[in-house]
Amino acid sequence: MLTPTEAARLILEHVAPLPAARRPLREALDLVLAEDVASPIDLPGWDNSAMDGYAARAADVATASPERKVTLAVIETVPAGRFPTRPLGPGQATRIFTGAPLPTGADTVVRQEDTEAAEGSSVTVVAGRDARKNVRYRGEDIRQGAVVLTAGTALGPAQLGVLASIAHGRPLVHPPPRVAFLGSGDEIVDLDRSDEILAGQKIATSNSYTLLGMIRRAGGIPLDLGVARDTKESLREHLAAAKDADLLVTTAGVSVGEHDFVRDVLTELGCDMKLWRIRMRPGAPLGFGLLGGKPWIGLPGNPVSTMVTFELFVRPAIRRMLGHPLPFRRTVAVCVGESITLGPKLRHFLRAVVTPDLTARLTGPQGSGILTSMARANALLIVPEDRATVAAGETLAALVLDDPHHVAEAPF
Repeated sequence: MLTPTEAARLILEHVAPLPAARRPLREALDLVLAEDVASPIDLPGWDNSAMDGYAARAADVATASPERKVTLAVIETVPAGRFPTRPLGPGQATRIFTGAPLPTGADTVVRQEDTEAAEGSSVTVVAGRDARKNVRYRGEDIRQGAVVLTAGTALGPAQLGVLASIAHGRPLVHPPPRVAFLGSGDEIVDLDRSDEILAGQKIATSNSYTLLGMIRRAGGIPLDLGVARDTKESLREHLAAAKDADLLVTTAGVSVGEHDFVRDVLTELGCDMKLWRIRMRPGAPLGFGLLGGKPWIGLPGNPVSTMVTFELFVRPAIRRMLGHPLPFRRTVAVCVGESITLGPKLRHFLRAVVTPDLTARLTGPQGSGILTSMARANALLIVPEDRATVAAGETLAALVLDDPHHVAEAPF
């Protein structure tokens, strides 16, 4: 059996970014650029005012003070959206508003509160603190020809704004992968049969809801294939609906029970099996292969095992398909806040709460069916396979589940 690190590396060796396409900018949020973007223009496109006030020459206003007021002739008013028509000469000013272009000859914008009204078309400056200030110079943000965003950049709100500012309306991006997911088991039903669930006759398909949420959070488009019965015919029927998916994820049916048919059915359908079982807990029954050239990842059916293995193996695959150069969350060093005793010599991923001081404590019982242990957790505490016990105060690595920082290689 492979280690989790080896399994993650193997899976990503067979996963590639989806072919890029141009999308309207309004539809590109959270997608990843597939090319460098250079600016066709300077930004700002002209020297402009950072204040409402008066464009002036520093030579005229630098020495202004309440005791030595300076009166200037106002020759023009320029609001944002219009351009000045007259250059400034000595002793002159232009009434100007934020964002409006500066007239030729101006190198200063005196803020409005540092002025007083004067007779006729003139203004009195009472402070010289703004000499050579409050001007946004042409190209100070972006120079024409400069690369503003590189390939591999995720497009957040600020990046969308940058692209809009240079009129780049259809960026080349990797599309979100369509991720089909399937549960199996005669005992599993959806919430339309809630009476049977509440009567203890059936088990709710909680994995369908956690997977839908995790796929969407990872940036994929979830395609729910429903719950297959414990027959090969039902499995084949449900799997046929995944033909247009970019990634197939199944839960349950990957162990060694007499009703675990997923491996048999996939093999019959021509799946090239690459992996079956890894050395970890929870989540040892993990499958991976290529079905029709597209990746399949088989997760165990226990709810915690499903979520842990999704985080370690499926989420990075989705990020790779999206074009992210860093698919894995990083690990951080934490201080274990309690003693821990483990069973088999496997790498354990324990549900934990990591506090701001980087102390980690378990969320309670760690059974793979205790879904509330994941609901309470904000991290997976990683215990190496050679550790049967961990003393309070020791340092271990933890994968923080909402950490936005990512790395290129699996750190677990």
